[in-house]
Amino acid sequence: MRKILVVLSIMMLLCSASAALAAAPIKIGGLFAVTGPAAFLGEPEKNTLELLVKEANAKGGINGSKIELVVYDTGGDVTKAVQLANKLIKNDRVAAIVGPSTTGETMAVMSIAEKERIPLISCAAGIKITDPVKKWVFKTPANDHVAAEKILVQAAKLKQKNIALLTVSDSFGASGREQVKQMAAKHGFKIVADEVYGPKDTDMTAQLTKIKAAKPDAIICWGTNPGPAIITRNVQQLGIKAQLYQSHGVASKKYIELASAQAAQGVMLPAGKLAVFDLLKKTDPQAKLLKEYNDSYKKAYGVEASTFGGYAYDGFQLIAQAVKKGAVTPAQIRDGIEKGGSLVGVSGIFKMTPRDHNGLDLSAFEMVRIEKGDWVIVR
Repeated sequence: MRKILVVLSIMMLLCSASAALAAAPIKIGGLFAVTGPAAFLGEPEKNTLELLVKEANAKGGINGSKIELVVYDTGGDVTKAVQLANKLIKNDRVAAIVGPSTTGETMAVMSIAEKERIPLISCAAGIKITDPVKKWVFKTPANDHVAAEKILVQAAKLKQKNIALLTVSDSFGASGREQVKQMAAKHGFKIVADEVYGPKDTDMTAQLTKIKAAKPDAIICWGTNPGPAIITRNVQQLGIKAQLYQSHGVASKKYIELASAQAAQGVMLPAGKLAVFDLLKKTDPQAKLLKEYNDSYKKAYGVEASTFGGYAYDGFQLIAQAVKKGAVTPAQIRDGIEKGGSLVGVSGIFKMTPRDHNGLDLSAFEMVRIEKGDWVIVR
């Protein structure tokens, strides 16, 4: 009898230990530009990640493990992003990081993730983040070249062959400029003007005056707010009739607000499907998820969800998918993201592979046009 009790006690201890191990929390870090010039990116990213963690924990966590979230505000500053990435890894000991918000910050932080072997899922769009592929780095926004191709496909439909570029002088703008120029050369477009503006510039009439003299069929602006909104107003002020295209970097209603509905009338850009989820066909595989995300975000924060918050949504879901399949350690989470198969997200349908740490294609975007202060899908 005593032996039986001993055996039962050992079994109970083992079960308790196993349960404790299964219930061990998984710590995720977030690096977002919640304040500063890029706050329009970082704030919805932070809000989204906090919302998803709250919802997951309310349901008992993922695979029985609660999620602990540690979020830091980088202010969009590269130096601060590096410091906080080190803090997340060495002090907070996170298993994965979602963010940073911008390409410049991500480029600075990537080497840390690689060295420390912590999966980093960036919310920035620059193609150089994942091309060439880095073992521990992924990203959720579609690559610049996908957005550039979407714009040029539309320009070709409208027989707009003479293109003017106006790009911001930061990592995002430089990457977009490079991709547009390469694709334009391949597909028979002519770059008739190539102008640059600074992230803090408040008037671009000098560059646009040069562009106007070049008589382009279309202008492609590549940047993030507030610059593109200023450019949109300047285009109207100068009476430029060429078609204005913006990049996916301004795919939120904030751009329309900053530019004004009148100035933005007719502007076209590639946007994630979240911006037009209510216009999608019911058979679209993203339609249901996009509506649920928007409803949930609006209930929690009183405003509509944005494409940028969707980048953090997808980052979390990629981690969650790996954890659901048993991943716990950083290495297991990394492998789970890379080998996770298809995942329907806000930004598109992800198909990560060892050769592609973005996993999105042209289907991630809808070409949209601004009409009367709102989006319409260009068919």
